[in-house]
Amino acid sequence: MILLVTWAVFTSVQGYAITKTGVSCDVAGLDSAISNLILGIIGVLTVLIFKFYQPGKANRLYRGAYVIAVVIIYHHAITFVLNTVFAQNKEYLVFIEQSMPVRDVMALLVISFITITHWLVGYIQDKEESEKNKTEIETIMREAELVKLRQQLQPHFLFNSLNSINALVITQPQEARKMVQQLSEFLRGTLRKDEQKLIPLKDELAHLNLYLEIEKVRFGHRLNIETKNCENCLESGIPPLLLQPVVENAIKFGLYDTTGDVLITIETKLNDHLLTVEITNPFDKETQRSKSGNNFGLESIQRRLYLLFARKDLLKTRTENSNFITTISIPQLK
Repeated sequence: MILLVTWAVFTSVQGYAITKTGVSCDVAGLDSAISNLILGIIGVLTVLIFKFYQPGKANRLYRGAYVIAVVIIYHHAITFVLNTVFAQNKEYLVFIEQSMPVRDVMALLVISFITITHWLVGYIQDKEESEKNKTEIETIMREAELVKLRQQLQPHFLFNSLNSINALVITQPQEARKMVQQLSEFLRGTLRKDEQKLIPLKDELAHLNLYLEIEKVRFGHRLNIETKNCENCLESGIPPLLLQPVVENAIKFGLYDTTGDVLITIETKLNDHLLTVEITNPFDKETQRSKSGNNFGLESIQRRLYLLFARKDLLKTRTENSNFITTISIPQLK
């Protein structure tokens, strides 16, 4: 409908322009209708051609050659048709011959406009498709890296747990059996959560508790955990299996270099759509082992948070007196 209206307007304008040269309205109207009908047919064919064939960037010469070829075809077609229709009007035949340069220029502009427009449309579509493919590839690579980061954390914990079970088998077989069952439940929960991007904090804490039960078998009364959760925090979203390596880090550098009881604190807060988890453990500043090991697993967690939220400020660590404090911030969807 739009094309038909455009053709009618264009034909009327051209017919009116021809009448200004002294040609009668009926002759001018017929001339304009025939000229624009031929030009319209060529335009439609051009649209169809570029709909099914889009020359690449290296084929710009092809587009230019196509436009010139079409204008030449139009020139001969319009000359033949108008000379045939107005064969009895000798004076008008002279006008047709004199006006051909103007008609050719108009055809050149119209065909060039159609060609450039379709090239731009094709270019934009190709660029959008390329960006879409690039985004999909980046997403796949990001997911693959997230899986790799999660898998890197599991062998270390599994190695420690199996060593503990091995030590308990002879001296405390009942505790060894209990630890095997707890380890089985922990790993089963790990597999279930491995494909999820975010889970409720309460589920993450429940899974963390399974890990802590295993560690309590290893360290006995020396390991004490204090959890402070705000009520509105428990349904907040958090990446699965995020807290376990942080707590493992806290246990490693809180208990390994001490002989007494150790208190590890886990505190959660929710402010302005930001869930904050703060894990505090004691450590000895003078122990080289603690100095070099405080980043255990934390770099992987920071990378994981960046891949999920595109922010590098979501994991922070600091020391206060004899405590090492790890703070994790998780943005919440509004």
